[in-house]
Amino acid sequence: MHQEIRILAINPGSTSTKIAVYVGTSPVFIQTIQHSSQQLEPFKVITEQFEFRKELILNELKEADIRLDMIGVVMGRGGLLKPVESGVYAVNDKMLEELRTCKYGEHASNLGGLIAWDIARSLPNAKAYITNPVVVDEFGPLARFSGHPLLPRRSIFHALNQKAVAREHAKSIMKKYDDLNLIVVHLGGGITVGAHKKGRVVDVNQGLDGDGPFSPERSGTLPVGDLVRLCYSGKYTKEEVLKMIKGEGGLVAYLGTNSAYEVEQRAAKGDENAKMIYDAMAYQVAKEVGAMGAVLNFEIDGILITGGIANDKYFVNQIISYIHRMAPVHVYPGEDEMKALAQNGLRIVTGEVQPKIYD
Repeated sequence: MHQEIRILAINPGSTSTKIAVYVGTSPVFIQTIQHSSQQLEPFKVITEQFEFRKELILNELKEADIRLDMIGVVMGRGGLLKPVESGVYAVNDKMLEELRTCKYGEHASNLGGLIAWDIARSLPNAKAYITNPVVVDEFGPLARFSGHPLLPRRSIFHALNQKAVAREHAKSIMKKYDDLNLIVVHLGGGITVGAHKKGRVVDVNQGLDGDGPFSPERSGTLPVGDLVRLCYSGKYTKEEVLKMIKGEGGLVAYLGTNSAYEVEQRAAKGDENAKMIYDAMAYQVAKEVGAMGAVLNFEIDGILITGGIANDKYFVNQIISYIHRMAPVHVYPGEDEMKALAQNGLRIVTGEVQPKIYD
């Protein structure tokens, strides 16, 4: 019976909406719907895109002859909510209200739960869930201290992909995720490095606009005093400074591109400046891995490197050259968030886990 239930996964991003239908662990339909800047321009805030994106999803499913009445679970990408433990959460009224009002921040992923719920309620036997949103928070008490009580450290990271890769790795070595100490490195537009201690991410750099390595479009940790002086120099608005930190930081600021592949190609063709900056990004990632090793008392079962930039062997090898003595390093290139969404939906269907309540 479980093998017949279809799972619809919905992953809204800033310029695209990814959708997939799975039967058990097998995908029967995968599609990425691109959204041009012209299409999105009329919408002043993310939540105004709700009907636009939902209709596109339904049209794609219709054109693919997907039987909606066979869908039993609709999994939405988790958005910016209050800090929660990892797991699968049933979409409820409180969650919907906070996603609609962007109470904890505005991000395209907020649409995931909203669209999942709306589609599920129109189907005869479907329920809507989200899983492992970016605000998963399993910090230990010491990890919350930053150096000032007004600025506690926050857990915002690639929870969905980090958790999925960690579980996949544990399965590959015939172990349980909850029995391992792992460091997981996600290399994408943002970079996060998490310390996974017996199934809980007890520390991780705040990868949205906070700290850690610089990345293709984020500045990561900056000299705080210099940043404050920059803010009060009168040369930049608040919005411009925030753009420097997220969106126009990192490789964008140094080299004018957010494409790690382009930077790697420039370096390979003899651009010494591009090579230096690319190497510096790898150096900073390695430093963060070292910091998370300390969090785990250097009792580490493995270091896992994942994300889009993990496809670049040169960059990955630069990181490994610094950290290979710490623990065995395993590379899982790319990211499969649709598969991760579907797998968590299947865990609900099979009864492996029970959905948690967002309150």
